Amino acid sequence: MRTDSLTSQMSQDELYALSLEVMPGGAGVGAYAMPDDARFIINRGEGSKLLSTEGKWYIDYVGGAGALIIGHAFPSVVEAAQAQVAKGLHLYGTLNEPAIQYARVLVDAIPCADQVVYATTGSEATFYAMRIARAYTGRSKVVKCEGAYHGNHDYSSFSVSPKTLSEYPVGQPDTGGIPTGIREQILIAPYNDLDTVARIFKEHQDDIAALIVEPVQRNIPPQPGFLEGLRELCTEHGIVLIFDEVVTGFRLAYGGAQEFFGVTPDLATYGKIVGGGGPGSCVAGRREIMGQSDPVIRGQDNYAYVNGTLHGNPIGCVAGMATLQELRTPGFYDRLHARTETFKGQVQAILDNHGLEARVWGTGSLWQTVFMDRIPTRHADMMNADMALTKELDRQLLLRGIYVLPGVRRFVSSVHTDEDFATTYAALDDACTTVKANL
Repeated sequence: MRTDSLTSQMSQDELYALSLEVMPGGAGVGAYAMPDDARFIINRGEGSKLLSTEGKWYIDYVGGAGALIIGHAFPSVVEAAQAQVAKGLHLYGTLNEPAIQYARVLVDAIPCADQVVYATTGSEATFYAMRIARAYTGRSKVVKCEGAYHGNHDYSSFSVSPKTLSEYPVGQPDTGGIPTGIREQILIAPYNDLDTVARIFKEHQDDIAALIVEPVQRNIPPQPGFLEGLRELCTEHGIVLIFDEVVTGFRLAYGGAQEFFGVTPDLATYGKIVGGGGPGSCVAGRREIMGQSDPVIRGQDNYAYVNGTLHGNPIGCVAGMATLQELRTPGFYDRLHARTETFKGQVQAILDNHGLEARVWGTGSLWQTVFMDRIPTRHADMMNADMALTKELDRQLLLRGIYVLPGVRRFVSSVHTDEDFATTYAALDDACTTVKANL
């Protein structure tokens, strides 16, 4: 095959065949395998919608995995990125102006932040946060919650999607290729269970460097007092509390989950929205902890190495700054949350009208539909859900032009319109009719 051929002249089926040839499973950009009859290839994004290579428009509730809170190709973000392109796509080796300016914006916005260090992805940010915490405490173990996703690196890939409940604190690896010794460094606790966390802390308190938690775990909300309790336990035992705000950061509020729930961690990790759709993530936190990554102390035992070719990339920085400028518009979050609540209520009403035992819930502008009898409080509840039926309903939505990842939580953006919602309601009503007929 000629590698200089124009892929824009290829049909969707030809492009998919090419993807199978050059990428494992045709999934070189992610872990989600779309249903064969519902798959499509994205040509471009525009506002709240995606256009496939075959000219079909989809209403997008994936939103770049949550990164695009103000939708695709937002004018001010495009303008900022285009202006920076003319000055340089990539700068490395010394400081660049956008990175310094953006660091000031981030420190002012993030409650726990005295300082930030840049990374490129959310996975890198959580990896670095764990490393910084280990360097600061001189301890090695990290506690995470069952069902929580903290990225794709070895230290995070335990008990994210376990087949059976964990024997706390022993976790289950989610992927091959993890060295055996790493298993001993990751301790697993159930989300929303302070008693088990306290027991694990007591049993391993001399070895635990950090507890990392998604303030909203995937789409499971914290029970009253849970995050506050984690803060108290970590302070009591000298353990670094890390909030993984890769999703919740700038999503729940301008100050993220820390502002939304009123709990301040020691460190927090950011990705998605913070890059404005471009390459960008960071770790933010208290000065004395962040100081472990100061290059001046490189070579000392307590130095935490942080470095990457695209860290502080100027495109990500200017796109992020332009995005955050929009988020500072008075009333932005009140409007977004209120519209999402109305949307979720209507979705639930449609499911109820069809007599389907499914629940719609979410915090802020997150939402998800799952066939289960109650809103979950921990991963064990999700394991009891009918995920096969959930994914079938999502497949039917895809076929009707509603872009969701089957079985995965999704997002409302500020540019979703009433017309988008009305189209979604009609598609859902029709999808429910099909699903119920096949039960």
